[in-house]
Amino acid sequence: MSKVHVMDHPLIQHKLTLIRDKNTGSKEFRELVEEVALLMGYEVTRDIQLKEVEIDTPMGKAKTKVISGKKVGLVPILRAGLGMVDGMLKLIPAAKVGHIGLYRDPETLEPVEYYCKLPSDVEERDFIIIDPMLATGGSASAAITFLKQRGAKSIKFVCLIAAPEGVSRLQEDHPDVDIFVAALDEKLNEDGYIVPGLGDAGDRLFGTK
Repeated sequence: MSKVHVMDHPLIQHKLTLIRDKNTGSKEFRELVEEVALLMGYEVTRDIQLKEVEIDTPMGKAKTKVISGKKVGLVPILRAGLGMVDGMLKLIPAAKVGHIGLYRDPETLEPVEYYCKLPSDVEERDFIIIDPMLATGGSASAAITFLKQRGAKSIKFVCLIAAPEGVSRLQEDHPDVDIFVAALDEKLNEDGYIVPGLGDAGDRLFGTK
C-alpha cells in the first residue's frame, strides 16, 4: 500500500491558508503555489541517493556527498500542474520536465490522454507527477498508468490538497506510488470539487473562468 505523507510544516500550512482564501488574486496565488511546491520538494526528495566524493576546500581536502543514482523527471498534469513546476525546478534545476494532458470523456467519464511528452530516458529517471488537486483521482491514476506504460519504474505523486476519495483511488490503482500532500481535506461535493479545497486551481492560476 502506498504511503500518504501529509506535510504539516508551519510555512507550508501558512501559505496554503493564503492559497485557499478566495480573496487571493491570480498573481499572489501563482507565487504561493510555486513557493509551496518548492517547500514540499524538500520532503519529496528526501530519499535521493548520495555518493561520497573528495574535494578541495580553502582549508584542505574534504570527503563529502553529492547526488548520485537516478535523475529526476517532473511531470505536471496539464494545465494546473504547470503552477508547481518552477518551484520544484528551483530545488532540482537539473530535472527534465515532461507533460501529460488529459480530458474526461463526456460519455464514459474516463480520462483520455491528448498530449504526452516525456524525456527520452524514462526508465532511468525518478518521476514526480505534480498537480495541485487530487479530487476523484481519475486523472492522477491515468497519468501514472501512462508513465508506467512508457517504462517508468519509480513514480511519486505530489499535490497541494487531496480528498479521501482520490487518495483511496490512487492507493487501489497504484499501491507502489507514494502520495505527498500539503492537506488532506474532508470530502468531494456532488460536482467533484474538494471541500473546503480552494476552488478550481487552473482558473485561479491563470485568471480564467
